[in-house]
Amino acid sequence: MAIKQTQQEEQMPKQAQQMGQEALGPAVLAAAASVGLSWYYFFVRGDRQRGLFVGLWPPTILAFASYFNQRRMQRQIRMLTQPGTTLRNAIDSVMGNK
Repeated sequence: MAIKQTQQEEQMPKQAQQMGQEALGPAVLAAAASVGLSWYYFFVRGDRQRGLFVGLWPPTILAFASYFNQRRMQRQIRMLTQPGTTLRNAIDSVMGNK
């Protein structure tokens, strides 16, 4: 199973892999920082209410990042399926050449 997954990853263009990794980068960092801040408030400062409040931020941050990522993909799909779009133009736009 691991060999098959490795082969599939090697076949994917590097640009597509980078796009997937960059899509949620800042959101994941913000969510992780929020978890750390939540633990700080809850355990170190003893402010449990504020710690719980800040602890609710990571799912919200990640949900917004996912929403915007889906909107971006939807725009790309809509652009690719427009009438008159040639296969070459579609591939170029997906790969980021245009």
